[in-house]
Amino acid sequence: MRAFLFSTICFFFLFNPAYSQNGKNLYTMYCAGCHGANLEGTGSASKLYRPIWKHGSERDDIINTIANGVPSTTMIPWQGALTKAEIESLADYILEVQKLPPREVINTATEYISTSDYKLKVEKVVTENLGIPWGIEFLNQDSALVSEKSGQLKWLVKGQLDESTIKGLPVTHLKSSTGGYMDIALDPNYSQNGWIYLAYSHTDGDQLDENAKALTKIIRGRITDHYWTDQQTLFEVPDSLKVVRGNRWGCRFLFDQQGYLYFTIGDMGKAQDSQRLNKATGKVFRINPDGSIPQDNPYIHDQDALPQIYTIGNRNVQGIAQHPTTGEIWATEHGPRGGDELNILKKGANYGWPVITYGINYNGTIITEKTHQEGMEQPIVEWTPSIAVCPAEFCSSPLFSKWKDNLLVGALAFQEIRRLTIQGQKVTGQELLLKGMGRIRELKFAPDGSLYVLTSGPNQILRLTPVEAP
Repeated sequence: MRAFLFSTICFFFLFNPAYSQNGKNLYTMYCAGCHGANLEGTGSASKLYRPIWKHGSERDDIINTIANGVPSTTMIPWQGALTKAEIESLADYILEVQKLPPREVINTATEYISTSDYKLKVEKVVTENLGIPWGIEFLNQDSALVSEKSGQLKWLVKGQLDESTIKGLPVTHLKSSTGGYMDIALDPNYSQNGWIYLAYSHTDGDQLDENAKALTKIIRGRITDHYWTDQQTLFEVPDSLKVVRGNRWGCRFLFDQQGYLYFTIGDMGKAQDSQRLNKATGKVFRINPDGSIPQDNPYIHDQDALPQIYTIGNRNVQGIAQHPTTGEIWATEHGPRGGDELNILKKGANYGWPVITYGINYNGTIITEKTHQEGMEQPIVEWTPSIAVCPAEFCSSPLFSKWKDNLLVGALAFQEIRRLTIQGQKVTGQELLLKGMGRIRELKFAPDGSLYVLTSGPNQILRLTPVEAP
């Protein structure tokens, strides 16, 4: 049956004159990261293989939706970014796929991929009963905690999701497609104090009201007998600093070698506020584990600034990791259309958004003519087109000794993991390790040295190990 479907699809696409190969290529480049490689949809966007279309299923309807976007959603207008002919080609491809039978998903539990140094075994640890996963933290080799975008924390025990629900968790604001539960972290002294840190989209208004004022909130608590207890608020802004219909929330955590907690908040669609010290959006923050402010924070003595701020001018940092040897903190940052960045975070530094950028608006218009300005940092690497760079993790695993101190980064739209070789403060090479298995949301080394990967579209937990340990 699989062979028949595959041959049918290949015959159709190769010999049907109505099918546009250019449309497929455009879809793969611009649309698959959100809508799925087979139009099946992901957590970031709806499926495009469907019998009923909310905004019309005729060719002109689909062309109009692609060109003009859909207000109050992540579907941006593509006119200006794509030509009229390209938009028509995309619409034709989407319509032709509707005529095909649903593609069977071959869910192989284990796959193998070759890299320059290792042959990697890719195990699909979890593929069912998993919401859109965001963060994972290992307590030990047998158990880990996973956060789900929809507002759940789940235990992963010996490779299986615990069926028991963790109760008493805070309700999250889900009226933004990019909001919800985000990263989690364990206290450096977790074995003694049991603290678990959580970032989530929060409002004091109606959680289901898309016009409610909201922003990323940082809390910590403990889990006892599947109950969330002892909750403490570490960072929350007043309503005057919250945002209505915001997008790009952050949030990634890092405990550094000194025990400080770093967390990120995206610009929430308010780009200019990234440059304002009295606004919480578009920043990286540093606090003590109990929420107090380190006395050497760069703006602690500025009465007009939020004292938790560590860096400014950050569009949306969703990857942050500390170099095991140098102690430098490296961060990945989403650009707009083009201009994804890899930066080294420096106390009090300004990373330029939106005064300088290598990207343009999603509709093709210019944000700024500047890519440089005195007093603003330049990225170590910039990716154009945007790969939608997300998690970052330095390699210190003994299983991957040939990759010692290399930086692994994951991408959402491009659905890939890259290995970056580093000398000093320069990236000297990039190797593509994995592609097309879903949007890469998180990378984390387990206590046994294996690499765990969280993906959405499809939602799954993967485990990577060398076939033969060095």
